[in-house]
Amino acid sequence: MKRFYLTGQRSFSNRGCEAIVRSTVMMLNKTFGQVEVLVPSDDITRDKKQWPDAAEHGVRFVDAYIPWQTRYWAHLQRLPCALIKSAGWPFAFPDALREQINSVDVVLSVGGDNYSLDYRLPSLLMGMDKLAVELGKPVCIWGASVGPFEKEPQFVPRVRKHLATMTLITVRESISYQYLTQTLGLNNVMQMADPAFTLTKEPVDTSPFWPQATDKGVIGFNISPLIERYKRNGQDLRAEAIQFIRDAVAKGFGVLLVSHVVPLDGAQSNNDASYMAGMLQELNALGEAVRIMPAQVNAAQIKHVISQLRYFIGARTHATIAALSSGVPTLSIAYSVKAKGINKDLLGEMPVVLPTPELTAESLMSGLNYLVSNEQIIKAKLASNLPVWRERVALAADALKARTATHV
Repeated sequence: MKRFYLTGQRSFSNRGCEAIVRSTVMMLNKTFGQVEVLVPSDDITRDKKQWPDAAEHGVRFVDAYIPWQTRYWAHLQRLPCALIKSAGWPFAFPDALREQINSVDVVLSVGGDNYSLDYRLPSLLMGMDKLAVELGKPVCIWGASVGPFEKEPQFVPRVRKHLATMTLITVRESISYQYLTQTLGLNNVMQMADPAFTLTKEPVDTSPFWPQATDKGVIGFNISPLIERYKRNGQDLRAEAIQFIRDAVAKGFGVLLVSHVVPLDGAQSNNDASYMAGMLQELNALGEAVRIMPAQVNAAQIKHVISQLRYFIGARTHATIAALSSGVPTLSIAYSVKAKGINKDLLGEMPVVLPTPELTAESLMSGLNYLVSNEQIIKAKLASNLPVWRERVALAADALKARTATHV
């Protein structure tokens, strides 16, 4: 039995992380036969509840390594000091983590965009992956967006050297592929698709929360507290989103508010459900035309819910992946390069990406109108491309198997 450890993973609070883990585990079982996958978790009981039959697929949840130095070091590395920025992770790892990584055959670095500057320098993750390399384990970045790092030029040489030690880097969109191969000059890179494109839907009864609508159908709408970071010149992006929903209902659409990041411990920070519940209170006058999906559903159930929608508009990357992979015409509210790359690869130059700072009621309605006018074209293009995207995930798994054959 082959054993894997997933660095970069720590919680299913973000259903996108859950979607990546679920789909990755299924692909590993398909490619390698029966496997065991060590999935780090900062709350094993709650993560098990999200995926009750995970053990049947070879998943063993283990305690995530969350050192107290992380926040301190992340802040320190923001200083304009080349030595600090290139220092990597200078702290020792505990024996328990070393033993776990030493017990596996392959380390997969997952998480979607951990190897970027979206969450400051990825020093801890680099340190863990470096530890695996030092222990003689093949390490693969799996289905991710990577970089760019040029906003921290003093960090670029170190991260390039680190990435060159990887057995394989599989990226989910062409922008990352071009950056790694052309800008950084790496030759261990392969383009695949986000593994969540292969996530299997889990049926759930939608009748208790499905909005009322005319024959125009129901729009899924996802937005997160992260939009507050992108306000400029006194913008109120939340108010713009609320006005768009009012306008959509006036046109005969139902609107379902879809959460995709909901902390399992009930924390309110970075919580889509609580953020959109506040919006819903301001939309009470619209009655049953606007509803909200229950917060406790898991990633596979969310994909089922989204697949029932006519259109989808979303800010969370994996909410839009759930829609796109279900053939639902989608407008992505983008705050990073990853959404642009995924949509460009899948749909070409179609104007289906809305940069977050440009979010207004008018721009959202313009995007919706585009989806309506081009509905059949988009659906046909998705129907044509999605089998290719899923095959890319399988091919990447085959490449992983081939590259790690001498170790596994």
